[in-house]
Amino acid sequence: MLKKIKVLVVDDSAFMRMVLKDIIDSAEDMEVIGFGRDGLEAVEQAIKLKPDVITLDVEMPKLNGLEALKLIMRKQPTRAIMVSSLTEEGATITLEALSAGACDFVTKPSGSISGDIRKLSGVLIKKIRDAMKIDPLKIRIAPKVKSRIPLLARKTLTNKIVVIASSTGGPRSLDQIIPRLPGNFPAPILIVQHMPKGFTKSLAERLNRSSELTVMEAQDGMEVLPKNVYIAPGDFHLGVRLQGSKVAIYLDSGPKINNVRPAADYTIDKAAEIYKEKTILVVLTGMGKDGTKGAFKVKHYGGVVIAESEETCVVFGMPRSVVKEGYADYVLPAYSIAEKLVEII
Repeated sequence: MLKKIKVLVVDDSAFMRMVLKDIIDSAEDMEVIGFGRDGLEAVEQAIKLKPDVITLDVEMPKLNGLEALKLIMRKQPTRAIMVSSLTEEGATITLEALSAGACDFVTKPSGSISGDIRKLSGVLIKKIRDAMKIDPLKIRIAPKVKSRIPLLARKTLTNKIVVIASSTGGPRSLDQIIPRLPGNFPAPILIVQHMPKGFTKSLAERLNRSSELTVMEAQDGMEVLPKNVYIAPGDFHLGVRLQGSKVAIYLDSGPKINNVRPAADYTIDKAAEIYKEKTILVVLTGMGKDGTKGAFKVKHYGGVVIAESEETCVVFGMPRSVVKEGYADYVLPAYSIAEKLVEII
C-alpha cells in the first residue's frame, strides 16, 4: 500500500485552505491531515499531527509565516513550503523564511486570496514531493557563522570573474558567502539563483544590507565591475558580452534551460567565453544539474570550479552532479567558500 505524504495546510483564508486541500488530495501519493488558520495554530498542529510537509501562508494574523516557522523548527522540525503573495513584503518575509529553514515557496498568482491558485497545482505537488528529499533535522541546524574576512592588505588587480549557481537552499548558503567577502574584493560576482520575478530583487536588497560589496539585481546594459555583485532577475537569463573594452550585462527572455529561467549554464557559458581561464565557478545547493555543463566549459578553458559539500547543502543535487563528473577542484562547506575565493583571487 502506498504510504502517503502527510500535509498540514496553514492559511487564514477558508477558501484558500479548501482549494489547497483539493489540489493536494488530487495527488495519489499525498493527503491533507489537518489545517491551521493562523501562525499559532500552525505551531500547535505541527506538534500535534507531526506532518511530513507544511504549506505555510506568509501573511497571517497572530504570528506570520516566518515567526511560526521559527517556532516549528525549534519544537518540531518539519519541511515547510511557504505560500507567498507577490508583494514586496511577501517576498522579504519569504526570503527570511528560506534562510530560517523553509524548503521552498510558491506564489499566489493574484493576492492573498487567489481564485486562480489552481493553475499552480502541478508546481505545488512537485515541490511537496521534492521537499520529501530534504532531511528536516538538517535544515533545522543553524549555519555556522564566521566573521567577515578583513580587507585585502594590498590593492589587487585582476580580470577574473566569479559566477555562483544556486537553487533550493541557496539563500542560506549565499548568506554565508557574500556578506563575508571583503569590501575591496577585486572581481565582479554574477549570481544565478532559481527564483521568480520580484524575489530576486528582494534577495539582492537583503544581501546588500549585510555585505560590504554592492549587491544589486542585474539590469540590461550594466557594466560588470569589481566589488559589485549582480543577481540574475527572475524570468531572465543573464549574459555578458564585450562592448569595446568593457564587459556589459544583457538579459535574455529566451526558452528555459534545464527547465529554469534564469539558468546558471547560460550565464557560465557566456562568462567563460570572455574570461576563459580567469573564470571561477561556485555551484551551491539545489536540485537537478544546472551548472554541470557550465562547469565543463570552465574546466575546458582552465578555470576553477568550487562545489558546495553535502555537509551544508539543503539538497546535494547540483554540486553532486559537478563532483560526479570530476569537474570540481574544491568541495567545501558554504562557510569555507569565501576564504577560498579570496585565496584564489
